Amino acid sequence: MREFQYCVPTKILFGPQTEEQTGQAALAEGARRVLVLYGGGSAERSGLLGRVRNALAQVGIAGFVKGGVRPNPLMDFAKETVDEHQDKGIDLVLAVGGGSVMDTAKAVSVGLASSAEEMYAVFQSRRPPETALGVGAVVTMAASGSETSPTAVLSDGVTHEKLVCTSPLLVPRFAILNPELTYTTPPLQTACGAADILMHTLERYCADLGGNELTDALAEGLLRTAVRNGRRCMEVPGDYAARSELMWCGSLSHNGLTGLGRSNEFPVHRLGHELAARYDIPHGMSLTILWPHWARAARGRIAPRLARLGRAVFGVAETGEDAAAQACIEAFEGYFRELGLPVCFARAPMGVERDEVLRVFAANCTDSGAHPLGALCPLGYEEVLAVYRAANGAG
Repeated sequence: MREFQYCVPTKILFGPQTEEQTGQAALAEGARRVLVLYGGGSAERSGLLGRVRNALAQVGIAGFVKGGVRPNPLMDFAKETVDEHQDKGIDLVLAVGGGSVMDTAKAVSVGLASSAEEMYAVFQSRRPPETALGVGAVVTMAASGSETSPTAVLSDGVTHEKLVCTSPLLVPRFAILNPELTYTTPPLQTACGAADILMHTLERYCADLGGNELTDALAEGLLRTAVRNGRRCMEVPGDYAARSELMWCGSLSHNGLTGLGRSNEFPVHRLGHELAARYDIPHGMSLTILWPHWARAARGRIAPRLARLGRAVFGVAETGEDAAAQACIEAFEGYFRELGLPVCFARAPMGVERDEVLRVFAANCTDSGAHPLGALCPLGYEEVLAVYRAANGAG
C-alpha cells in the first residue's frame, strides 16, 4: 500500500427533513451572509428553496439567492455570479442541487474570496487557489459526490474545454443529505447518477494492480451496493431504503476512501470530458459510452483487476483471468444498458461522429501525442483514437 494522507472534513447531516438544519449548520461555520445557488425551477416548485431560506432566516443569516446553474456548468455563469455578489459581504456559498450546482458554488467561493479574473485563472491553469470562502451543500441527487470532494469541474463555453480545480479549500464544510429529496429525480438523471457513482469507484479500483486488501473490499462493497440500489431506484423511485443507500454510495465514492493507497488515475473521465464539453450530454452518460471501450483497450494490462472486479460485483463464473476480465466488461456494459444509458456514440444524442472530430478528441487527451493518457495503462494518441473509434460504433 502506498503512503497517503486522509482527511474528510465535511460534516454530514443525513436523513429525512435534514434540510431544516441548514441554518444551524451554516451558523456553526460562522456564516452571517450566505449566497444560495440552485439550478432549475424544481427547487422552487418543490418548496425546498423556501425551506432552506427559512432555515437560514430563523438563525439570523441573511440569504442572497441566484438560480440558473445548468448541467455541465459554465464558467461564464460563475463569473457573472461573482461580479453580482462581490460587494455583498458573502461569507459562505450554499449549493442547493446536484453536482453542477456544487461545482459552481466551489468556483464562486474562489471568486468571491479574490476576483472573477483570479477564479478563471485558477481553473484555466489547474493550480490550487490561495483562498476560498466556505461552501455548504443541500444535495438533491445521488451522483457526483461533490459534497465530499475537493474538486470542481466547469465548462468553458467558448473553447469547450473542461476546466478543473482541486484543492482542500473546495471541500464543503457541511452537506445535507435527505434521500427523500431525490425521489423526483428524473429517470435519466437517476441512471446517470448511478453510473457516475460506479465510475468514480471503478476509476480508482483500476488504478493499481492490487496490494490494498481493505481498500479493495470497500470499493467492491460500494460497487455491489450501487449496482443493486441503482437498479431498485429505477424500478421504484420512492423507495427510501434504496435512495438512501445510493445517496451514501455517492458521497463515499468521491471522498477518496475507495482509492486510498492507490495512484488515483481518471483516464475515462478525461476521455468523457471531451464528449460532455462538445455535446453537452450528462457526465455519467459520457462515462458509460467510453468505459467499456477503454477497459477493452487496457484489458491486456489489467486483466487480473478486471477479473477480480467481475467476480466480486457480478459473480462472473469464468475461471481464466482473461475470460473473466472480458465477462466483467460485458457485465458492466449490460448494466449500463439496463439503466437505459448508451455504451456507444450511435445510441447517444449526438450519434456517430466524423473521424476528424475523434482525432481532435484523441489529440486533446494526449497533448497532441506528447503525453500518454494514464500511467498504469498508458495509451498513446493512436490507442486513444482507437478507443474513440470503437465507441463510435453501433454497439
